[in-house]
Amino acid sequence: MATSGNVLGRRTLNRALLERQLLLRRRRVPVLEAVERLVGMQAQEPRDPYVALWSRLDRFRPEVLAEAIADRRAVRMGLLRATLHLVTARDALSLRTVVDPVIQRVLHSQSPFGRRLAGLNVDELTAVATRLLEERPRTRAQLAPLLAERWPEHDSASLSYAVTYLLPLVQVTPRGIWGQTGPSAFTTVEHWLGRPLETSAEPDDMVLRYLAAFGPSAISDVQSWSGLTGARTVIERLRPRLRTFRDERGRELFDVPGASLPDEDTPAPTRFLPEYDNILLGHKDRSRMVAVPVRMWTEVGWGSVLVDGFGSARWKVERRKDTSVLRIEPFRTLSRVEKASVAEEGERLLSFITGDAGSRDIRFTPA
Repeated sequence: MATSGNVLGRRTLNRALLERQLLLRRRRVPVLEAVERLVGMQAQEPRDPYVALWSRLDRFRPEVLAEAIADRRAVRMGLLRATLHLVTARDALSLRTVVDPVIQRVLHSQSPFGRRLAGLNVDELTAVATRLLEERPRTRAQLAPLLAERWPEHDSASLSYAVTYLLPLVQVTPRGIWGQTGPSAFTTVEHWLGRPLETSAEPDDMVLRYLAAFGPSAISDVQSWSGLTGARTVIERLRPRLRTFRDERGRELFDVPGASLPDEDTPAPTRFLPEYDNILLGHKDRSRMVAVPVRMWTEVGWGSVLVDGFGSARWKVERRKDTSVLRIEPFRTLSRVEKASVAEEGERLLSFITGDAGSRDIRFTPA
């Protein structure tokens, strides 16, 4: 594939990302097809994938995703960057093997739990934990005292947390089902799905899918999204199959052939994104999406509002007696037209989240 060398500005990269993320217009795409197209969806909060798909899909019905999770066609499991993601069953069995080295590295270098495994036979720990979790799903709190019986000299809570890194686990239902709740209980993905993990750990296909959903991207973006330390090696191996560009800072960007690059002036509608939406975490350089300090859009409990395609406000829903309040904090001064658009889309979001329960109110407050 010949190198194009074209320079892509911030707005062009923004519109490309929005188009590929189904955010320039709501699309009629089957739910699980959309989940795979996006290479999984952040799911630390059970509600978040539903909000993310509501913003992307035309006539999205939450019960369709809920049924897929209940039927085990989709699962919530530790995946990219060792965080909970919603993925299809097929991706759960294939992608976990690819990212397992990343998850192990996070355990041993970025969490306190890896250090507390010193002097312990890890293979024996994973074998015992597998037996206990496949016997029945258990929360970390339920697993800890059972591990303490075998390793009383170790901190049982740390062992329980370490297991969630060491083993490919899914968070079982009813947690994750729209309108339901349940404990944060785990079992192995192979036990839950009744199928083995794929043994191939080549990341090439995952990286190509990333570029199709998030590109054009720099190598540092690929690495930040995936956690892969060998991202440069993968990209260089794929280079003959890719097209390349430059951004305004001169960085080389990689993309799959034929992927959409809309004009920078393409209108972008107001969109509400859930907390930690992957569109905001898919690049090391996030300037194509946001221009405010990270702390403003990553604070726990807040989602993001896109205005003209860029992160321009944050939102959360608060319950006050019989009223659901959508609180919106702009990062900049919104024009009257922009504020009206945010309010209209916010009203639709509140209706989606709360249904007919009580009254609804929207309040703009200074950030």
